[in-house]
Amino acid sequence: MTVPMPISARAVVLVFAAFCLAQAATAQTRSGAANAKSATTAQTDEPPAMSVTEWLQRMHTGARQRNYVGTFVVSAPGGDLSSARIWHVRDGEHQIERIEALSGPPRSTFRRNRNVMTFLPEAKVVKVEKRENLDLFPNLPDKPDPSIGDFYDVRAIGKDRVAGFDADVVQLVPHDGLRFGYRIWSERRSGLVVKLQTVDSDSRVVEQSAFSELQLDAPVKAQALAQMMSNTSGYRIEKLELERSNAQDEGWTLRTPVAGFKPRSFFRRPTAGDDGGKSKQDAATVQWTFSDGLASVSLFIERYDAARAPRDGVLTIGATNAIRRRLPEPASDWWLTAVGEVPQQTLNAFAQSLARTR
Repeated sequence: MTVPMPISARAVVLVFAAFCLAQAATAQTRSGAANAKSATTAQTDEPPAMSVTEWLQRMHTGARQRNYVGTFVVSAPGGDLSSARIWHVRDGEHQIERIEALSGPPRSTFRRNRNVMTFLPEAKVVKVEKRENLDLFPNLPDKPDPSIGDFYDVRAIGKDRVAGFDADVVQLVPHDGLRFGYRIWSERRSGLVVKLQTVDSDSRVVEQSAFSELQLDAPVKAQALAQMMSNTSGYRIEKLELERSNAQDEGWTLRTPVAGFKPRSFFRRPTAGDDGGKSKQDAATVQWTFSDGLASVSLFIERYDAARAPRDGVLTIGATNAIRRRLPEPASDWWLTAVGEVPQQTLNAFAQSLARTR
């Protein structure tokens, strides 16, 4: 699940061999158990009674329709902590955002609708791309999938205050072990998510994020952000070239679907000098993305290269898990990197089901 931050909703960078998943940002707050308890005892009035889809649509709208500026921090039990400053503007039908990393290497990310530019001042590089999945919480399409209610229940916990704002507190409880649960603090007037806890099957908080400071309806000028975004003087521009494709044409399938996770996109990264020939096409790296409407999983598939082949392995940072492995015969000349904010067993289910069709 992602948070109402532009582009990335967690401050974690996962570099697994050739692939990096950058997640920008957000907030450390007090212990989950203590906060959940205070939410139930501080006030007795209950949040409004709504379905899972209705709650998520409200939060989805709140993340897009309000101007705000705030500092967002994300923390994990292992001590990982990242923070970012966020500016968000709705300019008519357009969304413009800026995220300034406050920890780790300097980095500024701008988004205007689906156009994303990431400035890396130390390298003097600007990475330019278009993104279909904008990583806003909740990660819903414009028309929420009503099947979300088949995999999560919603429970009202109570009310609380975060960064000076009154918030409704609800819990999303998964029906199975393939997805995490969530405790969500939603600003009462707008629906904006101001705090989020990701919890495992034992109700342990595996990641916590929140605004430590927030200004709603901030006087942020869209034109000022747009000018900053276009100022690339002194930077080398690198464009991320992705081509839309599909699993069938690229020769991949899932023998058994993973319950609740639907395919959302399939892209291939062309190799240098790719002329569309079969050998070049087979050498390309592909990304196949799935989502249940909240959690998402990305499968990165590339040709095995003995000269630089990494070892099989797993990695966990907060709520984000990753596995890296060579596929079994008859697809043993391929490597898979599976990444998502899901339990390890979910990634294993994808890896075991992935099969080559040619």
